[in-house]
Amino acid sequence: MYRQQTPPPAIPTHRMVQEAPVDAGDFADWLDHTLQGLHSGTMAPVPCGDCRGCCASGYFIPLTPSDSAAAMAIPAPLLSPAPGMPPGYQVLGRTAQGACPMLEHNHCSIYPARPQACRAYDCRVFAAAGMAAGPDSFSRINARVRAWRFSYGSSHARAAHQAVQAAARFMEEKASAFPGGRVPRRPDELALLALKVHAVFLRADLPTLTGTAIAEAVIASSRDFDARGPDAHPRQ
Repeated sequence: MYRQQTPPPAIPTHRMVQEAPVDAGDFADWLDHTLQGLHSGTMAPVPCGDCRGCCASGYFIPLTPSDSAAAMAIPAPLLSPAPGMPPGYQVLGRTAQGACPMLEHNHCSIYPARPQACRAYDCRVFAAAGMAAGPDSFSRINARVRAWRFSYGSSHARAAHQAVQAAARFMEEKASAFPGGRVPRRPDELALLALKVHAVFLRADLPTLTGTAIAEAVIASSRDFDARGPDAHPRQ
């Protein structure tokens, strides 16, 4: 059985907090589940352990109308209408220290009723894309991102991981190849897009394509992904 672990991703060192390696799971299984989850909203469970990086990194947490249980569990003064969104969309702010106000003694005090945004958050997307989650305020998440280690059941799975990282690098370094230089700027959006379009970077003819042609293929692949259903993602 071909099964190896990935080396730590080459992530910018903002504030270097080190963690022991953490098993991120089989890359092919994780990628398949995550791609399906981008359509279905059912993401792969994350083995967080005692990490609470995403709860303490300054995120404003969105609540949609379907997050009724969370809205009932969170004290009303902590919620605000979401700017530019219809009624029923709200935002949970953060403390002066940048933590979620529902984080108490390093545990989520509303965990069974937590918003969908929290349920869906998976910092392994940054490890998959070989990039950091953000700057200094994300040091705890970045430490976990550096610690994740995927395993591989086949050479195809390793090639898929390399393609995801190549997609993220291309969009970061060759933004000018896209119309108007429009590529995602937020790390989470860039990492997720790299997952969606990674097949472009598995193409045999990739070395012969210009940057503009690759950008066009990325755009087409992204549109195709968004048009498909949750069952249209074959295993790697």
